[in-house]
Amino acid sequence: MKMDLVSGYKGVFGLVFGNENSSNEDSYVERLLDRISNGKLAEDRRNAITELQAIVSESQAAQLAFGAMGFPVLLSVLREERDDVEMVRGALETLVSALTPINHAKGSSKEVQPALMNTDLLSREAESISLLLSLLTEDDFYVRYYTLQLLTALLSNSPQRLQEAILTIPRGITRLMDMLMDREVIRNEALLLLTHLTCEAEEIQKIVVFEGAFEKIFSIIKEEGGSDGGVVVQDCLELLNNLLRSNASNQVLLRETIGLDSLISILKLRGSGYTFTQQKTINLLSAIETIKLLIKGGSDADPGKDLNKQTNKRTLIQKKVLDHLLMLSVESQWAPVAVRCAALRCIGDLIAGDSKNCDVLSSKFLGEEPQVEPALNSILRIILRTSSMQEFIAADFVFKSFCEKNADGQSMLASTLIPQPYSMNHAPLEEDVNMSFGSMLLHRLTLGENDGDLEVCGRAASVLSHVLKDNLHCKERVLQIEIEAPVPSLGTPEPLMHRMVKYLALASSMKSKDGKSISSENSYIQEIILKLLVTWLADCPGAVHCFLDARPHLTYLLELVSNLSETVCIRGLAAVVLGECVIYNKSTDSAKDAFAIVDMMSQKIGLSSYFLRLDEMQKSFVFANVESSLNRKSFTRSSAASIEDIADSDNNDLSEQKNMDHPILSLILDSYFVNLVKGLEADIREQIVEVYSHPKIKVAVVPAELEQKNGENDGEYIKRLKSFLEKQCSEIQDLLSRNATLAEDLARTGGASNLQSEQRVSGSSDKVQINALNRDLQEASKRLEMLKAEKAEVESEARKYRNLAEKMEADLRSLSDAYNSLEQSNIQLEKQVTALKSGGSSTFLDVGAIKAKAREEAQKESEGELNDLLVCLGQEQSKVDKLSARLLEIGEDVHKLLEGIGDEVGNVEDGEDEEDTE
Repeated sequence: MKMDLVSGYKGVFGLVFGNENSSNEDSYVERLLDRISNGKLAEDRRNAITELQAIVSESQAAQLAFGAMGFPVLLSVLREERDDVEMVRGALETLVSALTPINHAKGSSKEVQPALMNTDLLSREAESISLLLSLLTEDDFYVRYYTLQLLTALLSNSPQRLQEAILTIPRGITRLMDMLMDREVIRNEALLLLTHLTCEAEEIQKIVVFEGAFEKIFSIIKEEGGSDGGVVVQDCLELLNNLLRSNASNQVLLRETIGLDSLISILKLRGSGYTFTQQKTINLLSAIETIKLLIKGGSDADPGKDLNKQTNKRTLIQKKVLDHLLMLSVESQWAPVAVRCAALRCIGDLIAGDSKNCDVLSSKFLGEEPQVEPALNSILRIILRTSSMQEFIAADFVFKSFCEKNADGQSMLASTLIPQPYSMNHAPLEEDVNMSFGSMLLHRLTLGENDGDLEVCGRAASVLSHVLKDNLHCKERVLQIEIEAPVPSLGTPEPLMHRMVKYLALASSMKSKDGKSISSENSYIQEIILKLLVTWLADCPGAVHCFLDARPHLTYLLELVSNLSETVCIRGLAAVVLGECVIYNKSTDSAKDAFAIVDMMSQKIGLSSYFLRLDEMQKSFVFANVESSLNRKSFTRSSAASIEDIADSDNNDLSEQKNMDHPILSLILDSYFVNLVKGLEADIREQIVEVYSHPKIKVAVVPAELEQKNGENDGEYIKRLKSFLEKQCSEIQDLLSRNATLAEDLARTGGASNLQSEQRVSGSSDKVQINALNRDLQEASKRLEMLKAEKAEVESEARKYRNLAEKMEADLRSLSDAYNSLEQSNIQLEKQVTALKSGGSSTFLDVGAIKAKAREEAQKESEGELNDLLVCLGQEQSKVDKLSARLLEIGEDVHKLLEGIGDEVGNVEDGEDEEDTE
């Protein structure tokens, strides 16, 4: 394996440097190695190794030649010639030179680096790491020093392989830890080595802590003078941060063994001058980084992270760390901006999601008598006065953390928002020292347009948005605030919201001193005010009503959305505010209800353009990178190269962002707000589809409309029903037309956006069509049910009249039977009379007279009953005719219904005729 690697390196050597140009170095290195391994005189061998070290430290070709053939020779010296200290020193120094890059003029980026290749080759040598670790027990200072340098060089270029090797060597880490108690130079080298070794190596971190790393680190820091110490303090803190980063068990050990007092004491400012050197600044930043690691609590995958996080926060608060952070961030205005910003962000992390810690911060007072004021007031003043953008962002983060999930804290701040007289609102800047939090905030929110300080107004609007976030009570309370007009006789007080919209319009139109529009890429005021409006209107119908009270507000928003000269973020946020005026609109005024607003959006900008603004904003740099902007880089030795880099690091990062929107927006528009906007966008799309899915005037189907009125003939009734149906059809056609327009707009929007937008728009279009079809089906079903009910009613009446006709028919048959019976009786009587006459009896009465009288009476009685029957039959016939006409109107076969009745009546009449004939 070793021969393959060496032959491979020789091949690379020839390819990179050329065989002719490198032949001298190659042969020279080979001769020197031969003198070292085969020389007879000790002095000659020492001279050879000195010459070898010199050429390897100056020539890349010599470094590559040495890597191809020199490691076995020098490792043999280290292994077999421990007694010759000079030879061991020379071998170690030569190995360090072979692993150290030579910085000549910049060559090609693809050029092979011999130092990296040598590092890889040495790390692959069997037992090379254990051999080097064994040299740490030697008494010679330089042997230990060069060994540590060599291990550090190996770690810098091949960290994983060396970390794995050290873990397999018994007492390997213990030997390194012992170096921390050695002489200062060796101790410092050991610190650097351990810092590289513990980076992202959890097992090594645990062993180092078990070997007493915490006690040794803080002992060195105290010995060096704390934050006033030199670079050694920085190295100690960086090693400490490696041990605590994402390692909850080590954090618990630190808290439960030596405690956090030693760490917090580093933040304490000493002396009367409060001078801040570059190194002191770096040391303080490293200590603040340690506090932030404890606040984080450990790895996200650790199930006990949250409990450890809360315990660390509680312990830090008990140890008065908040006082030291406030001293660094607020009271020590002579501190560098980088320190102030880091301390403010640390305060925000400390109180985030913890109501008790928020209460502690709100109870803090700063300054000395008689000018003592709440800490929150001082932090607000930093926001309003600082010239550093990064300090504004850091101080704003404190209020964001204070107000998040802290309704009591928000209400406390909102309760101080009391309007002041116009003269107080325009008091000099210095007079805000004695103002309350709310007065100071309103003072900066209501600056006149002539003051030209819209940036301060925008910063105050950012703080107000935190106070209102997710708190309906605070939103309603602030809605009641009215700002006094400059001259009361010339105008009435206006709501604070109207003043903010006024400043939004002013920010987009005002020109800066150099003639450029303030709404260019160097401005963020409009976005902050729009953020305030989005937060204020969310889930607050009262705020929407107040916003729509002024007609120009809606007109201005429509212009802002359609103005292509504005940034993507401004147009998108304005579109979100418009959408909130739809989804949270409870107005009953037809000119300001949701339907009217959607109509204006469709007419002025078109729904396709409107939805495109939302899509563009979601794909913008600000929204796409909000999560990455929250993950701040860890503070390390490499990132602290100079104090200028520290102060400007965030600005440098921001300046590299290729985005038309102001780069600071990725920090101002936090993840909560971005997620809120994404949720609102989905609701806006759904609500607009819902608005277009229903007619503006909903026609209520009243059952009385379908009933025939008293005194109304059939023609008028049918005409009124026809008019009612035509009105319904008109509403349906209007609805279908709107649905078609919406579907077309959504389809065009989908064609201009990505696949996800296409799917979303297609789904909305399908939903529109399905809703329309469902409504048509429901209308048809209702109409069918009404016709069925009417048919059932007519059939019921027909059955009733059929039963009545059957009863009359039965009565007629009964009457006919009675008449037949009388005829039979008459015949019998006639026969009896004839028989009596033949008998010649004279005593009998005049039978003929009796018979004639009886027949006359029977005939009169029959004629009366027949007349009554005919009258009834005439009345029933008129009812049957009317029912027949109704049945014909609904399409029923009348002859089929009356077929049986006619046959039965006909049969009865035929029977009567036959009897009469007889």
